[in-house]
This record gives sequence, C-alpha cells and structure tokens, in this order.
Amino acid sequence: MEVNLTLLYKNVTQVSIISAKINEIAKIIFLAFTIFSFCLFLYFMTVLLMVYFTTPHVRDNSRYIFFAHMLINDTMYLILGLFLLLAHRYRLYFPVPMCHFILTLIVTSFLVTPYNLAAMALERYIAICFPLRHALLCTAQRTYLIIVMIWFVGLLPSFVDFIILILSVEKNFISWRTLCRQDRLIVRQVQYTLRSISYIGSLFLVALIILVTYMKVMLVAWKSGSGKSAASRAGKTLLLHTVQLFLSMVSLISIVTESSSGEYIEILVSANFLMFMCFPRTLSPLIYGVRDEVFSKCIKNMYSGWHQNRVMVRR
Repeated sequence: MEVNLTLLYKNVTQVSIISAKINEIAKIIFLAFTIFSFCLFLYFMTVLLMVYFTTPHVRDNSRYIFFAHMLINDTMYLILGLFLLLAHRYRLYFPVPMCHFILTLIVTSFLVTPYNLAAMALERYIAICFPLRHALLCTAQRTYLIIVMIWFVGLLPSFVDFIILILSVEKNFISWRTLCRQDRLIVRQVQYTLRSISYIGSLFLVALIILVTYMKVMLVAWKSGSGKSAASRAGKTLLLHTVQLFLSMVSLISIVTESSSGEYIEILVSANFLMFMCFPRTLSPLIYGVRDEVFSKCIKNMYSGWHQNRVMVRR
C-alpha cells in the first residue's frame, strides 16, 4: 500500500512538472509572437509617418494631421502596453506615482483615439457640406489646437482619479511599490464608476457624431446622384471610422477578461494585447493609409525608389 502511494505521488509530481514546463513554453511562445507583432506594427507606422513627414502638402492638410496624430498616439499606446506586458511577465514592481503616471498615459491615449476619430469625421463633414468654408475652418493651426483640447479632455478622468487616490490612501503612498495594473490602484468604487462613465460616455458620444455626420454626408451624396462623387467617398471614409471606433470598443473586452486570475493569466494578458490592442491598431491605420490615394501613391513611389537604389548598388 505504501509503495502504491509513493508511486502515485511521484506520478502526480511528474505530471505537475510537465504541466509547468508546458505552461512556461506557451508563455515564451506568446511573448515572442507578441514582440514580433509589435515590430510589424511599428514597421507599418514608420512607413506611414515617413510619408507624412516627407510630403510637404500633406503636413498642411488637417485630415492628414489628424491621421498622423492617430498613428503617433496608437504607437505610444502600444509601446506603453508592451512595456507593462513585459513588466507583468517579469513581476516588476513600480512606485505608485510612477505606475499611475504610466497608466494615465495609457488611459488618456485610449480615450484620445475615439476623440480623434470624431474630429476626423467632423473634418470630412465640413469638407463635403461646407466646402467653401473648409479652408477657413480646417487650418493647420486650428487642427493643432483641437488636438491639444482632445488631450486635455482625455486627461480629465485620470486627473480626477488621482485626486480620489490621494484623498483615499495614506500620506506615505508615494513610497509604496506595486505591480502596475489598473486594478491595483482602485481603492474606491467611485473610481470604477468614473472609468466606466468616461469610457462608455466617450464611445457613445463619438458614435453619435460619426452617425450624424455620415447621414449628412450621404444625403449630399444622394442629392449629387453620383456614386463616385467626393461625398460618396467621404461617406465610405466615415464608415471606416465606424469600424475603427468598433475596434476601439473591442479593446474594452481585455479589461473584463483580465479581471480573472489563475494559472494562465500571463498567457491571457499576452493574448489580450495581441487581439484587442495590437491587431486593431495595426489594421485600421493600414487600411486607411493604403486606401487613401495620396498615401498609397507615396508608398509606391517610396518602395520603387528603394528598389531602384538597390539595383544600382548591386550594379
């Protein structure tokens, strides 16, 4: 009997060791694939931003300024997201103020994305419905001012959250160290409420703006009676903004799924980063950049120039 129990104990131990090794291998594979996907995203964003910064007439167009701002914002969002993913993987502890600062940038960047989409939708609405006033209203200076206002509004929820945190914890909280996750800095229910209101309210308001501008633009397209008119193309662009907004909303799923805990939490965090953070922010700018005539033409010219230079170097 004792021999059987000893053999059973050894078998259970071996199974647990094998399971732990498989779990560790799966974590490494997910992490490697995540870093590869991030590098791929960074490559796409670099190409699109090179087109923007090397094309003078593009930098003066409010539509492309908003687009470049979206690319830079998404890049910052994913860099910080990957940083926190690696910090979670290797159990790095941060001082509470530093962690709150990083999370503030991430939350603000998340909110800025739909706000930027709303601004792009309004720009298309003005271009189609008020073409004579477009050059006056949508100047580069006004566009930069709107971007500053977008960031100010995006920072407000995190600023209020920080005030609540200061008033709710001990004075020595500056010296505390913690794993940098949003749930670690939630000390009152009102913080959950504030975050939910800011997320849901922002996405609902932006969805309403895109819907109204789409209806107005398509009404102009219907009156023009031409499927190839500028209004019709603007309507398709607004539909793309709707898809982008939907992808931003999908990112909220990661907040729900990561609230669970367990043996495979690190794999879950990596999967969430790939599916709900990296993939949407790679897909939407790529579609937008390739679909746009100016960007697609510049990208083709850029790659053809690189190819010719390679041929000349080989000769």
